Amino acid sequence: MTSISRRALLSAAAAFSLPAFAQLYPTRPVRIVVPYPAGGVADAIARALGERLADQMGQPFVVENKAGASGTIGVDAVAKAAPDGHVLGFSALSPLVLSPHLGKVPYDPDRDLAPVASVMYSPVLLLATPASTARDFRDLLGGAKDRPGAVRWATSGAASLGHLMLEQLQAAAKVKITHVPYKGGGQQLTDALSGQFEVLSTNAGPALSEHVRTGRLRPLAVGGAKRLESLPNVPTLAELGYPGANLSSQFGVFAPGGLPAPLLERLNREINIAMQAADIRSRLVATDNVPTGGTAQAFARQIAAESDANLRIIRAVGIRAD
Repeated sequence: MTSISRRALLSAAAAFSLPAFAQLYPTRPVRIVVPYPAGGVADAIARALGERLADQMGQPFVVENKAGASGTIGVDAVAKAAPDGHVLGFSALSPLVLSPHLGKVPYDPDRDLAPVASVMYSPVLLLATPASTARDFRDLLGGAKDRPGAVRWATSGAASLGHLMLEQLQAAAKVKITHVPYKGGGQQLTDALSGQFEVLSTNAGPALSEHVRTGRLRPLAVGGAKRLESLPNVPTLAELGYPGANLSSQFGVFAPGGLPAPLLERLNREINIAMQAADIRSRLVATDNVPTGGTAQAFARQIAAESDANLRIIRAVGIRAD
């Protein structure tokens, strides 16, 4: 047998064996790296998803929390793992579409990570505090136009999703709003309730529900593909005429770059099946998060589009990380 025919046979054998391997996968426990502390919504959904995948695929899916550096530590652990499907990541898109535009990260988001499946998005609520007299979103903008800089908008930090939302809105509405950056959400919420600023942007969730119900915080708009079931009368920023500011925190599953296509397809299929489970969907809806799903290709296109949009606004206004 010639060397050419041997190489051809080996290549053909490899092509046939990959789909078979994908059906045998996983052959040992799978780690799901979550780049956030235990106890949050992302952690809870990753664990629920892991339980479903374990039932479907016959091996444990174990969550490992690797928090720090705005999610880049955990994402880097996934990027450096072997591309065999036994290490996955569950993360917001920020470490892929925001952090790389603000400074050096230890991975190439295009080369070192493979988008597997979109899982959910976490809407961003724009809330008026006791310091604001705005009746609705347009009233808020009217006040900002009449008194440039007088309206103070709190976010979870410079270069955060809320900050991008603010910059997009200022550019589109031609208003001047004062940015009040915080480090995280705990103190931000405490100061919001005591009226230290007029408005804040923060992810929807159960911690806010009671304050919204009692009227201490008044929802003016939501960033997301559609209105929240829990707040049907609160319009999205796209509905209000500001699609560029209509941002939400997207979450999904990633694998190391170079994951063979049959494994990628198998994982995407299994995740989409798991996402139809009533317990996972009810957990998401109960925390005002929205289940998504879809193909790996559509998820990759969404990531690329969001990365391009972030880069444009970062360059336009000169946003820098703290």
